[in-house]
Amino acid sequence: MPPETAPKRIAIRAGYVIAFDGRGHRLLRDGVVVIEGDTILHVGPRFDGRVDETVDAHDRVLTPGLISTHAHISGSPLDRSFIEDRGNPQFWYSGLFEMLPVRSDAQDEEAGRACVDFSMAELLRGGVTTVMEIGTLGEYVVERAPHYGIRVYMGQAFRSGRWLTKDGKRVEWEWNEEQGRQGLRRAMDFHTRWDGAHGDLVRCFVSPSQIDTCTAELLKDAKRFADEVKRPYQVHTSQSVVEFNEMVARHGKTPIAWMRELGVLGGNTVLGHAIIIGGSSWTNYPDGDIRLMAEAGCSVAHAVWVFARRGVAMESFGRYREAGVNMSLGTDTNPQSVIEAMRWAAVVSKMMERNTEATTAAHAFDAATLGGARALMRDPGSGEEHRVQRKRRGCGPCLRQRPPRRGRRARARRRRRRHPRSAPGRR
Repeated sequence: MPPETAPKRIAIRAGYVIAFDGRGHRLLRDGVVVIEGDTILHVGPRFDGRVDETVDAHDRVLTPGLISTHAHISGSPLDRSFIEDRGNPQFWYSGLFEMLPVRSDAQDEEAGRACVDFSMAELLRGGVTTVMEIGTLGEYVVERAPHYGIRVYMGQAFRSGRWLTKDGKRVEWEWNEEQGRQGLRRAMDFHTRWDGAHGDLVRCFVSPSQIDTCTAELLKDAKRFADEVKRPYQVHTSQSVVEFNEMVARHGKTPIAWMRELGVLGGNTVLGHAIIIGGSSWTNYPDGDIRLMAEAGCSVAHAVWVFARRGVAMESFGRYREAGVNMSLGTDTNPQSVIEAMRWAAVVSKMMERNTEATTAAHAFDAATLGGARALMRDPGSGEEHRVQRKRRGCGPCLRQRPPRRGRRARARRRRRRHPRSAPGRR
């Protein structure tokens, strides 16, 4: 290739690099990552080839881009201070039935667009380079993705009914099955128009809204379409005690067992939350859902903070992972931070298991990267997830964050690495 047309080659030299060797992540000290165009060309302790630019990140940690597999970027910023420290014990402290409808009804399209822009910047600032968005402002999300350089999987939500409470004591469901069918048709049309847009920066997935607001026929038709186009299929499932009890009353089985009966569990299925399940202390219902998830090969999008702040915990992240369920992390609400999600996923799992080794930092990091790639049907071993978004700010696909090293000794060690000849006592 003539030099004038060769893609620019950038080397990032970092104090710490979290690298993927094809099997797992490894911590590389004083490493270099070389980016050529939109591809990661090299990761290692040194690089002797040609580079056009060098970024000095000796005091930073360089990581793969993080993935949020469950987000509502057109509304989540408005959760800030609105639903904190509040909950109705009548609904087991879930905010779905009283608070969420109020916030949604008070929000207009202009506010939704503002939320999209705020969210994309917030996600990028926290190292997220790929997000699965579930919502209804798909065209604006597609429009803004290349501006920020963030990879988006867009799921246009649709459903056959809605929940509501008229007295704050009982949840009811109102149905409009034709609305659900029309919503699926619109989602299919959206997929035809936008899947692969902006040089494959945007992809689509299929997103029936909630397991308790969709008919069996709608869920099966949506899954059939997702299988045909080879894209993920995500449903909010087992996200509240109210939903769990309602589904058991309707079908005589758990929401996840009902999905298995319908044939909509599979390798491309992503379960949004899957936290109130058979075998959980919240249900006092026989175990078995974790096994069903693992046998089906599906993924879980675990948005730990939206539940933990209400005193609800998955029982547990470590248990799901050890059973063979592919675990990924979502942001869902405010703050939209996968870094916080990693921290909370690990800590809450340790508390549930009463075992400090139950879920490690490495397990949480894998969920935020490799687990997310698998949920998106991007093979972590193929290199596909290591593509770089061209317009991404900062250092391309990587999070830059100062390592937790403080004090005079740490500063002296850094000086010795940079200026070995001037280091006293060095031999």
